[in-house]
Amino acid sequence: MSKPTLAVVGATGAVGTVMLDILTNRPDVWGEIRLIASPRSAGKVLRVRGEDVVVQALSPEAFDGVDVAMFDVPDEVSAEWAPIAVSRGAVAVDNSGAFRMDPDVPLVVPECNPEQVRNRPKGIISNPNCTTLSMMAAMGALHREYGLRELVVASYQAVSGAGVVGSDRLYDEVQALAGDRTIGTVAGDVRKAVPDLSESPFPAPIAFNVVPWAGSLKQDGWASEELKVRDESRKILGIPDLKVSATCVRVPVITTHSLAVHATFEGAVTVEAARAILEAAPTVVLLDDPAEGVFPTPADVVGTDPTYVGRIRQALDFPNTLDLFVCGDNLRKGAALNTAEIAELVAVEFTG
Repeated sequence: MSKPTLAVVGATGAVGTVMLDILTNRPDVWGEIRLIASPRSAGKVLRVRGEDVVVQALSPEAFDGVDVAMFDVPDEVSAEWAPIAVSRGAVAVDNSGAFRMDPDVPLVVPECNPEQVRNRPKGIISNPNCTTLSMMAAMGALHREYGLRELVVASYQAVSGAGVVGSDRLYDEVQALAGDRTIGTVAGDVRKAVPDLSESPFPAPIAFNVVPWAGSLKQDGWASEELKVRDESRKILGIPDLKVSATCVRVPVITTHSLAVHATFEGAVTVEAARAILEAAPTVVLLDDPAEGVFPTPADVVGTDPTYVGRIRQALDFPNTLDLFVCGDNLRKGAALNTAEIAELVAVEFTG
């Protein structure tokens, strides 16, 4: 049986570029890999698996003969084009937020709910938000053993989560402020020193600062990213009544999201037992020796695939609760890698 054909939609974007690197280094389960992007990117030549591939313009005909189509594009593009890909015979694996909470579209993390890839009445499988994804491998492993009941999460989100424009903004602000040693003091006004904030994807300066906001404003002062953490965690883990509260913060880091997680379980759980479970999880790396300065940071994690976990502690004054710190590359496992892993699960259906 021939290998299935894969299409990568949004191949020239930030996540799409990472996807091409991942496909080059993943198991060789695909036959043709077709690259699709907006008409302005059509004709570009990109390297995939050691071969030059010409980017095609997004059109219905581009999906003819495609078995699986991975979408790394904005919500509105996925909302329009994923159903078109399905109508041309492809299974769509979507990395946007367009379908995540659709009850007829599974939201999949292969470490947590791989069986859901076959439950796709609309022919679409959704990939979670990168913030939620950063903790799912660890939380899924602990939930299977102890039964997760409550999550309180503070995220420290990299600027690349806002796309290339987010990374460029941080670089521009750092360049504008470099050498000014008054910045951050009474004498240094960061808002006046950085480029025009009206052109920024962030509502406040991001260099030498943290911004307690990610996403758009929702009801009662919540940010959209915070509600995604709650709603997506419930759906992925299959716990519709999971209690979740999140505060999402943008930090001056280019790549890799971090989360401080306060997790409460149905029964008693010890630090030692949690460490053993996480060490056994194939996509989790445990870095947890604070006495020796060993714990995960974005600088350790960027460019790698696993979820990194450290600072595991028994929560003070809270029974059946652990506190831990999680890091995951938001462009790899947080987006491209998880999408590729979902697509590989679907590929098995074509190859037997």
